[in-house]
Amino acid sequence: MTPATTMDPARPFGRVLTAMVTPLAEDGTIDLAGAQELAAHLVDRQSHDGLVVFGTTGESPTISDGEQHAVLEAVLDAVGDRALVIAGVGTNDTAHSIDKAQSAARLGVHGLLVVTPYYNKPPQAGLLRHFTAVADATDLPVMLYDIPPRSVVPIEVDTLVRAAEHPNIVAVKDAKGDFGALMQTLARTDLAYYSGEDMLNLPLLATGAVGVVSVVGHLVGTRLAELIAAVEAGDLARAREVNDGLLPVYTGIFRTQGTIMVKAALRELGLPSGPVRPPLVDATEEQVAQLRVDLAAGGVVL
Repeated sequence: MTPATTMDPARPFGRVLTAMVTPLAEDGTIDLAGAQELAAHLVDRQSHDGLVVFGTTGESPTISDGEQHAVLEAVLDAVGDRALVIAGVGTNDTAHSIDKAQSAARLGVHGLLVVTPYYNKPPQAGLLRHFTAVADATDLPVMLYDIPPRSVVPIEVDTLVRAAEHPNIVAVKDAKGDFGALMQTLARTDLAYYSGEDMLNLPLLATGAVGVVSVVGHLVGTRLAELIAAVEAGDLARAREVNDGLLPVYTGIFRTQGTIMVKAALRELGLPSGPVRPPLVDATEEQVAQLRVDLAAGGVVL
């Protein structure tokens, strides 16, 4: 039985997911063997229920459709029998997003992540049309990605309520930080919320999120699982204790762009990562030195 057939409607993508980096060779080409090794590490040693492949942390803006196809196929082969593989297919072009969704579905992914269209600033009616068009394109469950710091346009509560009427739109990755909107959406829909901003994991979980789509999960997945378990048990004192221990990790990874720093950390740990692609730039020696200090304070020794 595949993970896709055992989804819990209350948390359709599990509890602990990471927006996985895309390992690259030193010449900037895709490292497929590295992607498989990293995926297996996250699932087998970091307590992951699933992986989001080609979220922003996976450098999706600089990945070709052919490269995405190859990596998804490789990750599915490595862990698809024991973890959910969620494909990031959202772009700011609805037709292209539909093509990517259908291609991912043919490969056998378990779900889709669809980000708010960026740069072109669509109105709320355009967002709803975009999301439902992509959701119509396959039978897969869809997680919307609400991240106005990158997309500029937030998904408003009324838009989320209408989107939730679509049977395939089942979840939201929230990186908006608007707790009022979160509570209103939870009260008016059955959407499952996932924290998409690590520094806000605890308050989002305490407010009603069912899991995380993390960046620091590359390094501390088992501790995120412990955090979620404590919240679910109603032990907020324990949850805060776990979260306090993670604060230096959050700080270290997000001192600059998260992909840059988590790839640096993975390199230091001897795990597949490789360089970033332009326009990103790799961490400097000084940044890596500070990262070692931050992570050590959070119990992660590089």
